[in-house]
Parts: sequence; C-alpha cells; structure tokens
Amino acid sequence: MTRTRTRVAAPDQACVAAVDLARETARELAKPGEPGEHLGFEGQGDRIVTHYFACLDRAYRGWRWAVTVTRASRAKNVTVSEAVLLPGAGALLAPEWLPWSERLLPGDLGVGDLLPTAEDDDRLVPGFTSADDEIDHQMIFEYGLGRARVLSAIGRDRAAKRWHSGTSGPHTPIAHAAPAQCSTCGFFWPLAGGLRGEFGVCANEYAPDDGKVVAADHGCGAHSEAAVMPPPVEQATPILDDLGYDLMEDEAGSVDESASEELGHS
Repeated sequence: MTRTRTRVAAPDQACVAAVDLARETARELAKPGEPGEHLGFEGQGDRIVTHYFACLDRAYRGWRWAVTVTRASRAKNVTVSEAVLLPGAGALLAPEWLPWSERLLPGDLGVGDLLPTAEDDDRLVPGFTSADDEIDHQMIFEYGLGRARVLSAIGRDRAAKRWHSGTSGPHTPIAHAAPAQCSTCGFFWPLAGGLRGEFGVCANEYAPDDGKVVAADHGCGAHSEAAVMPPPVEQATPILDDLGYDLMEDEAGSVDESASEELGHS
C-alpha cells in the first residue's frame, strides 16, 4: 500500500515579514490602548499568515490580537485580510451557552410565565394509558373528561428521588431531631396512587412543611404524638356542711350554751 504524503507549504515570507503592517492594524483596534509584544505568527494557507500580539487591556487578560495578512499571486504588496481579538491560553471566557430548557431551575417560573413541555417529554405518557401498570392497572383516560397526558413511571421515579433527597426528606437536621416519622403522625395525609406508601402532605398548620409533600420517613417536632398536653386540672367543688355548726366564743371568752340547746344539742 502506497501512502501519499501531503506537502505542507512553508509560510509566505512576505506575509511573515509584514509584522509592522499587522501591528499598525492592531494599534487601530486597540485604541485608546496599545497592543503588546508580537507573540508569533501562524500560516493559514497559501500566502496567508496570521500575526498575534498581546492584549494589554486588563479586562481581556489572556486574550490576543490576531491580524491576518495576505497577498495575491505574483503580487508584492501585502494587505490586511482580517483583524480580531481572540482568546489565548488561560483567557477568561463566558460559560458554554446552554438552551433555556437546561438552564431553568426550580423556582425560576414567575407570575404570568408559561413553561412549554416537549411532546416527547419522558416524564409524561398519553392519558389513555395506565398511569402505573405494575401497581393499579387502572385506566385514567375518560373520554371528554380525561387529561391528554399523565405522569409516567420515569416522571414518578424522578419526583420521588427529588422529594426524598430534598428539604422534606429524611436526611435533614429537623428530621434527625424529630421524635418520630411522619408516617406515624396524625397530620400526615398520604398521597393517592403508587406514591401512597412513600409520600404524603403535611396538614399541621404549625409545622414548617404545612401544605407540602413530605416523605413518610421525614419528621419534625410538630408530630401529633410528640408531646401530648396534660389534661386540665379540675377544681374540686367546695363541700358545704349544712347540718353541723361550730361554737363561737364571745368577747368575754365564754361559749353561748343557749345556742346549743336551741338546736337540740346537749
């Protein structure tokens, strides 16, 4: 097998020598500043060479001015083809652009915002299929009343992992300090369907997660059985003795026996 070697043409010497022309062009672009030292050149093709100059602007550290010069075939004059500012090694660059669907974070949706959902979103399945064939085998679609799409098994599992690892899961300081799990709390309202055994909604208005989805193994100090209030102490009814009496001494210190005789006591 015969290999054909591609011959790389040497950079055009007239273009290589046009450093002053390239520097003057870079100086016009760098105004009001000045380009830095000449960093070298690079051949781009037949009679095409790019010269590089350091950028002294503090806002563009690591960048360099790139001035491409060229000349026509059999011509002696070298002209400027292009001049740009390019990042070099260690240059500060903006992060790679991401589409909005990948930049969106929970909580970004504001009042009046609309969030489109792709037709092939794997978190959803058509509404005429079963929401969870492995659990309830129940058809969700109702002609004229059903939803176009419902939660798929993938969407359910992602939600479960997100909720379980979030602030309403078991791995939080408040859950570790709780006297018992939410699954044993009277304010725990289990979800319906396949997530019933794992999640519910807190219905205690004094709990930090009131109205939120909480994991069954989450917990807080507002547990219904955490501290049962003691019953109120009932005041005893005073006992009045309507039959008995007490003898009272008068000012002289004697006891009036007549009162005892009048009452029939001797």
